[in-house]
Amino acid sequence: MDGPCLRFADPDGRSHEVVLSPSQPRVTIGRSAQADIALTWDEEVSRLHAAVEWMSSHWTIVDDGLSRNGTFVNGERLAGRRSLRAGDRIRIGAALLTFHEFGGGLDDVTRISSGSVPTVRSLTETQRSVLIALCRPYKHNVGFATPASNQQIAGELFLSVDAIKTHLRALFAKFGVEDLPQNQKRVRLAELAIQSGLISDRDL
Repeated sequence: MDGPCLRFADPDGRSHEVVLSPSQPRVTIGRSAQADIALTWDEEVSRLHAAVEWMSSHWTIVDDGLSRNGTFVNGERLAGRRSLRAGDRIRIGAALLTFHEFGGGLDDVTRISSGSVPTVRSLTETQRSVLIALCRPYKHNVGFATPASNQQIAGELFLSVDAIKTHLRALFAKFGVEDLPQNQKRVRLAELAIQSGLISDRDL
């Protein structure tokens, strides 16, 4: 399996995988049995809820007011269209679909985020607090933000700088970025936490 795909589980816990190919550039998602991804069991899903579409070089998800209850990508309500990146989590009604993409010229951030992003449950409460503080400068998708410094995080959480360093080392390992150059680790950690939906704008 080396192409992009969407994965989700039905109410019985069975996993489903829908392979995406430019030869079928539009994949519809909805409650209708005619939808390409038919979530027929979920009353919160509109008959035609959203679509995943191929746009010249990448996959996008679009919900142009098609749905009653909205489509959420990494915890944020979708307005119109957005590009999909490996590891993106799409919530439609109660269903959670994840977008997977392998190889094919992806940057390292995307490749790492498809495989090694930990779950919320695998982080301690303090690690999650450190992660939120690290990502706080990125609130509202500020383009030129840089991660918070150890001193800033320590001040926010009332911990020592040494304690923050220890927690960050553990986070670097959990996110698989510990082998990156020192000046890249923090940026990559923040990017992965936000891209994967582990830290959402609401947390910040």
